[in-house]
Amino acid sequence: MADGRARFSLGRYDWDAIAGIVAAGAALVLHLLHIIETDVLLTIALVVLALLLFRDLRREAQDELLMERSERTETAVAGLLAGLRPPDALLIGPRELRAASEAFARQARGEMVWFNVCLLMFKPQSLFDALLRPALENPAVSGVQFVLDPSERERWEEDVLPKAQAAGGYAKLREPRWVPLSHEAVSFILADTAAGTTEAHLSFWGEPFMSRQPGFDIPRYVFHVQAHSDLVGQLVELERKHRRAAD
Repeated sequence: MADGRARFSLGRYDWDAIAGIVAAGAALVLHLLHIIETDVLLTIALVVLALLLFRDLRREAQDELLMERSERTETAVAGLLAGLRPPDALLIGPRELRAASEAFARQARGEMVWFNVCLLMFKPQSLFDALLRPALENPAVSGVQFVLDPSERERWEEDVLPKAQAAGGYAKLREPRWVPLSHEAVSFILADTAAGTTEAHLSFWGEPFMSRQPGFDIPRYVFHVQAHSDLVGQLVELERKHRRAAD
């Protein structure tokens, strides 16, 4: 191991420069001892300078080659990155779902739309506090609009309103748009971002996206639909279509 380190450290020295310095020093000593004449000393000095110049020229060529290779590598990497397209949606599983939902609500801007969600998930106070309370208490959210099937009216009055009235930001909670949605399998939340774009949390009714617990249903998997996805526009149009039907 020690021998390897020694070889590695010796390889780091510039032997061309060391040889030139040794030769120049030896010539100077021989001249001082009157063993060689001044002409010989000058000849040796010129040879040493020529060797050092040759070394610099060779190193310059190597540096140019390395620079050319580096530029080709950068161009190739830039091409690969340009060809990579970010995913339209990210799947959020049960372990990250609560934290991701809370972060989504806290980072939302403008009006949030909750479309065809299952209100049973708000029955436990802990889930209400993790899912809806952050949206109500977010100062950047101007309103929270639910679009719900009429079958959810009783759950709205019993499981959502009392908890919302006890939370901050209750004035943001608007009367739901009651629209027949029993035929719709999708459920989503729309919200604007600080960048001025719109993103969504998309889920589906039934297994495996919904998990039925004793007395209530909760989402198990959610797709975080990115702002650049064409799916965002489809969800916005779907919500508008049902909202117009309720007017």
